[in-house]
Amino acid sequence: MAEKPQGNVFAGQVALVTGGGKRVGRAIALGLGRAGANVVVNYNTSRDGAAEVVKEIEAMGRKAIAVQADVSKRADVQTLVATAQQTFGRLDILVSNTGIFFPVKFEDLTDEQWDRTLNTNLKSQFLCAQAAAPIMKLRGRGRIVNITSLGGFLVWPSYLHYNVSKAGAIMLTRCLARTLAPEILVNSIAPGTIGFPGEQHQDYVDLVPLHRTGTGDDIAEAVIYLASSDFVTGQTIAVDGGRLLV
Repeated sequence: MAEKPQGNVFAGQVALVTGGGKRVGRAIALGLGRAGANVVVNYNTSRDGAAEVVKEIEAMGRKAIAVQADVSKRADVQTLVATAQQTFGRLDILVSNTGIFFPVKFEDLTDEQWDRTLNTNLKSQFLCAQAAAPIMKLRGRGRIVNITSLGGFLVWPSYLHYNVSKAGAIMLTRCLARTLAPEILVNSIAPGTIGFPGEQHQDYVDLVPLHRTGTGDDIAEAVIYLASSDFVTGQTIAVDGGRLLV
């Protein structure tokens, strides 16, 4: 496994990570902290997890705050981004990570399930970008990384609502890259299966060419690459161990 990113790549910069209190979001927030950024850790219900992430980032010598917000709601997003600006005076990196994933048969899919999935996985990324972009443009530079999914490329019949939301997020990324250029670069990362302690994903391990699941650090490293690049925009990088090849 590659060495965890560290140093001062983002010294003086401020990153906002939605859903930063657990799982992949936690790894991204910690990775950005190790790379020198001060971090706004957004959470909706994972208050304790977000508080722990803040402590770990502060232990690195960075600054961090935890901010509760439901990023599928415009008012919450506006308050979240305003808090970041008021606390740190700037916002350089936005990582829209919040998402939900659950199976439902097409014939059983309800309006509520459809709306909740599209609002959480797609609308939230639109709202966060719309709120963050003016602050980034004030400084003449910004980076937005949307966490999408292989579900935006592949067809999983029991996850139709999820597939559509992630395909939309990939197109949103492309549209934002055109709309916000040249000051703001916008890209997305489509993770494969990311394993955490206690989980079993042997079918995935057997299938993919690299014969392992991903880690949170794999995604964090990709975020750091995209957030530091000056010549990549509108792209979706599959960090999937080769899953899209089979």
